[in-house]
Amino acid sequence: MLRLLKKPVAVRMRSAASYAVSDLKRALLSWNSPMNGTMAASSDRIMLGPLVGAIDQGTSSTRFLVFNAKTAELLSHHQVEIQQSFPKEGWVEEDPKEILKSVYECMDRTCEKLTQLNIDISNIKAIGVTNQRETTLVWDKETGEPLYNAIVWLDLRTQSTVERLINNTPGRNKNHLKHKTGLPISTYFSAVKLRWLMDNVEEVHKAVVSHTAMFGTVDSWLIWCLTGGKKGGVHVTDVTNASRTMLFNIHTLDWDPDLCNYFGIPMEILPKVRSSSEIYGLMNSGPLTGIPISGCLGDQSAALVGQMCFQEGQAKNTYGTGCFLLRNTGQKPVISDHGLLTTIAYKLGRDQPACYALEGSVAIAGAVVRWLKDNLGIIQSSTELEKLAAGVGTSYGCYFVPAFSGLYAPYWEPSARGIICGLTQFTNKSHLAFAALEAVCFQTREILDAMNQDSGIPLTQLQVDGGMTSNKLLMQLQADILCIPVVKPSMPETTALGAAMAAGAAEGVRVWSLNPEDLTEVTSEKFEPQINPEESEFRYARWKKAVRRSMNWETTEPVNNGNEESSIFSSVPLGFYILGSMFMFIGAKYIAGYK
Repeated sequence: MLRLLKKPVAVRMRSAASYAVSDLKRALLSWNSPMNGTMAASSDRIMLGPLVGAIDQGTSSTRFLVFNAKTAELLSHHQVEIQQSFPKEGWVEEDPKEILKSVYECMDRTCEKLTQLNIDISNIKAIGVTNQRETTLVWDKETGEPLYNAIVWLDLRTQSTVERLINNTPGRNKNHLKHKTGLPISTYFSAVKLRWLMDNVEEVHKAVVSHTAMFGTVDSWLIWCLTGGKKGGVHVTDVTNASRTMLFNIHTLDWDPDLCNYFGIPMEILPKVRSSSEIYGLMNSGPLTGIPISGCLGDQSAALVGQMCFQEGQAKNTYGTGCFLLRNTGQKPVISDHGLLTTIAYKLGRDQPACYALEGSVAIAGAVVRWLKDNLGIIQSSTELEKLAAGVGTSYGCYFVPAFSGLYAPYWEPSARGIICGLTQFTNKSHLAFAALEAVCFQTREILDAMNQDSGIPLTQLQVDGGMTSNKLLMQLQADILCIPVVKPSMPETTALGAAMAAGAAEGVRVWSLNPEDLTEVTSEKFEPQINPEESEFRYARWKKAVRRSMNWETTEPVNNGNEESSIFSSVPLGFYILGSMFMFIGAKYIAGYK
């Protein structure tokens, strides 16, 4: 659950900040002359103590947010949507330059908003970065130019590579590398995307051969660019992002030579692995030039920190483009027997131990809303989806498995594809909207069940965050389907908050205290189950039935396309059977005619 400083201090500081911002807004509205504006800027500038910024670069948007380090209050932010491209079926790409441009735009606009509120941006003491994980980029260190679009974590183009790798392992075991990586061999992770780029993009191949290629996930690309790029930019990543590549040993906390050899990846193109909380470099341009970038966490790890899940057994679920349930397992990695991932939760300082987590990853959550809007056109916004679904209050037996990118945890089945089943003439778009929301909840139920089995200690409530948590119907459905309470913090920006906390707590910054004795709970909204467990189990069983129908739908094995001869006689036993039947039929006709 989200925590702030001890209540008396938090309330006092929050109240002062809130009143100050309100007074500023009134003053800015009433003072219209340039002279008054200048006087306000020079004499009435608000001093809120140290501030920390956070870059939150997600799959569908980029944001920059600024927090008060003493109260964790969000003071201002700006958001820019990111365009995705789909060059072929199953391919998902984003433009690295657009991503970088969106970061600069968000930082500039947020600083402008703070200045309009008369908040001094020189009080921003550090910047944290949190990012969509696994998304893979390669750029040229001499020109600073990306050599191809970023291949997004959802992308499926490497399915044939994954199948070939699995087929070549002993026993066709997709968990062949799990003892080192904590991950199954899957299209989800960065190593196979990087291998595809090296094999299929001439510019990448040439850069690797000429030793000018740099690989990174989105965090590495941003930090390198923001700290100078080709003019001295810092090429780093943190342990949480590195642990999502299939090239990183989660026990030694470094790139593994055997894993790199397995995928044929030269180690020289990899970024240096650092902790999640230390100064990596300084901002090289813009209004925040000279400010240290001192926090870096993959988005789901950042949400775990932002929800203050620092103790073993604490867990959170983030509802974004996908859905990600993480449970802190402490300083020892727990290898799952039920389809979950073992990943690095965080390492908050160079000399601090790494903490691990079990993770259940769902590919499609919020993305299903976008699909209903952009592909089918049955809604215009996410709020309309909630209204449609609430209007009927049931899916009327319709079940939607949005396996657009195969199934992730706990199945790891890339051959699955999305299906909608249980349709009748009565089914309409409102029932489909309800089924889409239920699908998010059922997928969470599957990974929560796996997590409870792995840990042996069932969760008694689920802490949640992410953009979809604003949908109250979804949160109630989630409580009903899990049969446990769902708890939503009053401050929903926990992913960005986690990055800000890591940045503010870094050695050399130290403006944010993470000591447990300095932290206490804040208000949350709780959703209690409202249906009986029998109904929940019945609906869940029907969902599982639909999931089974979605599997083994797609294959990369070659099929007959008319260029090869194909015949029922290509099967010898079947050929003998059919020929024998034909002779018997002809013989019977002959005998009948003879009679």
